[in-house]
Formats: sequence, C-alpha cells, structure tokens
Amino acid sequence: MVEFNRRQALGLGASAFIAGILSGRVAVAAADTSTLTIAFNANLPSFDGTTGPSAVNPAIQAIYRSIFDQYIAQAPDLSFQPGLLTAWGWNDDRTKVWMDVRSGVTWHDGTPLTPEDVTWSLERAADPATGNPVSNVWASIGNFTVDGQRITGDVKNFDPTIFKWMAFLTGFVLPKAYYTKVGAAGFEAKPIGTGPYMFDAYEGNSFLRLKANPNYFGGKPAFDTVVFKFVTDATSRVAEIESGSSDVTLEVPFEEYDRLREKAGLAGVSAPISDIGMLFVTNIEPMLDKNVRLAAHHAIDKAGIVKKLLRGYGVPIDTLEAPEYEAYDAEIKVGYDPKKAAELLAASGYSKDKPVKFTIQTTRGLKPKDYEMIQAIVGMWRKVGIEAEIEVYDIAKHFELRMSHKLAPTAFYNWGNAIGDPTTSTGFAMYSKSPHSAWKSDDLDAMMNPLWGEPDEAKRIAGWKAVDKYIAEQGYVIPLLQYVQPIVYKSSLKVIPNTSSALQPTLVSKV
Repeated sequence: MVEFNRRQALGLGASAFIAGILSGRVAVAAADTSTLTIAFNANLPSFDGTTGPSAVNPAIQAIYRSIFDQYIAQAPDLSFQPGLLTAWGWNDDRTKVWMDVRSGVTWHDGTPLTPEDVTWSLERAADPATGNPVSNVWASIGNFTVDGQRITGDVKNFDPTIFKWMAFLTGFVLPKAYYTKVGAAGFEAKPIGTGPYMFDAYEGNSFLRLKANPNYFGGKPAFDTVVFKFVTDATSRVAEIESGSSDVTLEVPFEEYDRLREKAGLAGVSAPISDIGMLFVTNIEPMLDKNVRLAAHHAIDKAGIVKKLLRGYGVPIDTLEAPEYEAYDAEIKVGYDPKKAAELLAASGYSKDKPVKFTIQTTRGLKPKDYEMIQAIVGMWRKVGIEAEIEVYDIAKHFELRMSHKLAPTAFYNWGNAIGDPTTSTGFAMYSKSPHSAWKSDDLDAMMNPLWGEPDEAKRIAGWKAVDKYIAEQGYVIPLLQYVQPIVYKSSLKVIPNTSSALQPTLVSKV
C-alpha cells in the first residue's frame, strides 16, 4: 500500500506540474475523451526529423510521424504502403527512379503539397551541409524533373535500399516555401507538416501538445488533442498511468506491466519489435584486445537476463540482425561460456585478482530494465575478471558522444531497424565511415564496401550474413536481445502495437 501511494503521489505531482504549464488544459485529460495523453519515454530535442542526431533516434519517430508524412508509409507490420508517394520504382536497367506524388494534400497552413516540395526535400536531405546524418543515402538519386504529379530522377549511385529509406529515419517531406521563408529557427518555433496532427504548444523537457488535422488525407484522427508528456523515468511513467494522469504509456518495467494490465480500468499489449539491445564496443583500449572483447561477450548470460530480469519478454540474439530482419542467420552463435571468458582474459594477463578495467555507459529508464540489465552484466563480468564502472547518460548524450566517436569502451544502446535491412543494422552500426559506428576498422570496411550497391539481392544478403559472422568471431559488438515492447493503456482505448516501436497516436482509438 505504501508503494501504491508513492506512485500515486508521483503521478499526481507530474499531472499538477504539467497542468499548471498548460493552464489547466491537461488536468481534465482523464475525463476528456477528445484528448489523448501519452506518458512518453523520451524528450524531443528538435522538430526537424531530417537533420542532426535526433533524426536517427527511433525513440521519437512516433512524434515525427504525427506531424509529418513520409514519402512512403509503413503499416504496423512493417509492410510498405503509399504515403505522400502513391507509386514508385526504378526503370528496367535501374538507371532512373520515378515517383508519383499524391494529389490533394495540404500543408498545415492550408497551402497545397506539390511535387516541388518532394524534390526539394530529397535534394536537401542529400546535401551534407544541411546536417542529414544519412545524406549519402539520399545523394544516391538526383537530377529530378517534374511532369504533372510524376517525378523522375537519375540514379547517381545505385542503392538497393533507397525506397526503403523513404519509409524510415529522416524520410520526411518538409514544406519548401514555408521552411525557406521562416528558416531553421522559425521552423523549430512553429513546425508544419502534412501529418494527422498539427503543432499547438511545446515546452522543452516537459510536453508537446498537438491538434488534429481536420484536412488530413487519411481522414481526421480519433482525438482532437494529443499531449506527449516527456516522462523519461520509468517509475514516473508507471505512476502516470496508474493515477490516471495519462491515458497510455510504454516501456515500463515488465513486472509493472504484468501488474498494471490486470488492474481494473487498465489493459496492456506487448509484442516483439524491431529494436535490439546491444553494447557498442569502441576501438580504444582495452577493447583493442580481441581476448577482452570476446571474454566480455562470452561472460553474459543473455537467456538468464531475459528470463529473470525481463520476465521472458525478449529474444536473446548474437548478431545485429533480429529474427525478422532479412539477413538474420540463426547459425551465428557466440554463447554464454564464463569458463572460456576467464581463459581468454587469462591469456591476456587478466584475472579476478587482476581484472581488466573500463567504463560502460547506459541509459536509465529509456528501455525496461536497461540500467538493471547493465548492472547484471557488470556482475557477470566481475566473476570472470572484468571490472566495469557504470556511467549513466541520457539518449541525447549518447548520440552526441557516438557522432563524435567518444563513447566509452562499451556503451548500451537500443538499435531500431524498422525496415529490417542489413545495411540499416549491421551496415550503419559498424561501417567506419558511418557517424553511427563505434568500432572502426579497415578489415570490416573491406568486407562491407562491395555490398552497399550490390544489385544481386541474394548475393547482397549472403554478403551481409558473412559480415555478421565475422563480427561475431572478432567481438566487434555485443548484441544482447530483441525487445518486446510493453504498452499499458486505459481499457476504454484500443492500441495497435507497432513493430517499428513507434507508439503513434493514430494507432490508438476509442473502444
């Protein structure tokens, strides 16, 4: 009873705080069925989902997809659907691309979407000066011409994944005229898109309020108002949903998920998602020692973590490909073997009495039991001769450090790959020229270089499987598990789980 009251107090305190900021408009959210309040697990650093580190943060794609539309849409099962493009493809020899732009779409300011908005967005994304973190992908096509609603462009450098990216990270269409008029700062102050919800109010690190777009081409959404409360602490998210201050939340501890979904007035849904938990390994001391890298991997009981800490909600993995990904290879195994880990460390002069020492970085509350999982791993390492110090950071700091190649020797991250392609898991996480990689070495690049533009799909996938096998043998990264996402919500609602992990308001409806 003491624990329940503590959670209630936390939830009501957060509610009162937000209510004051919003002049009372959120305080009635529990009783106002026209408002959907989401206790969200991440802050929103920027409204531009095409530039900077935030653009490749899977945790905030739900917000971007609410305000903006993508070139190509994606269903909750990850299948591709028409978005702002109704059709797309290559010519026969794959030297050109073509795209048909949807007619009758308007921006939030009432002006019409045009094919020029699409070509401008593509060209802007391809320009490294704009800060798109995957500009090289977008630069693979260009020299666009417009004929009516059809866009034609040249393939400058064949990329077999270009249309997949149009439904993925940074694949958002922005308004050319409006953005050019107000500039980057003006766009941050008042962003407009074509999406189902329109910007209404924002308080950094606190909340974002959106209003329904009555002219949305996909139909007016179910709720007139959506409020994203930024609640990065998992315990506070539990309090939000338990107190009724929020209508839906996600990424709560699994023991809380099991408890809450059995409570009167609440319900829950959980399903495997395209996110994987992993430990980046940085090519600095002491991780330049292969024995240390492999020992750190062999010492981790992933199945035990999933069973005991995550209550079975997860799938242990040994590669950066989850079972649903195109290049998943079940034959790649590393295995839990603490004896072998101790032997590898001994070969490099380390033991429990003379441990190898390094720092491990982790988020705390972004994913269920992330910090506790790292605590468990550090305990497992200690038993074989590894002494690791835990440093806690938020996800924005992780991106800052990763982009500048300053991560600690090991660093926890959840990698989202909603298109399931090996280039967007293994490729971008491990290629030395990628700003998203921690391990950078020529041997790995040499294996990857021919695969980026490989036109033979079977050969391309086989090549990436070989890369994954080599990475496992060298210990260049430590994959941990595929996540299952817990979502708790009021029983008056219906929530469709999204395999991409994006809890989009359009996937929530009234019963």
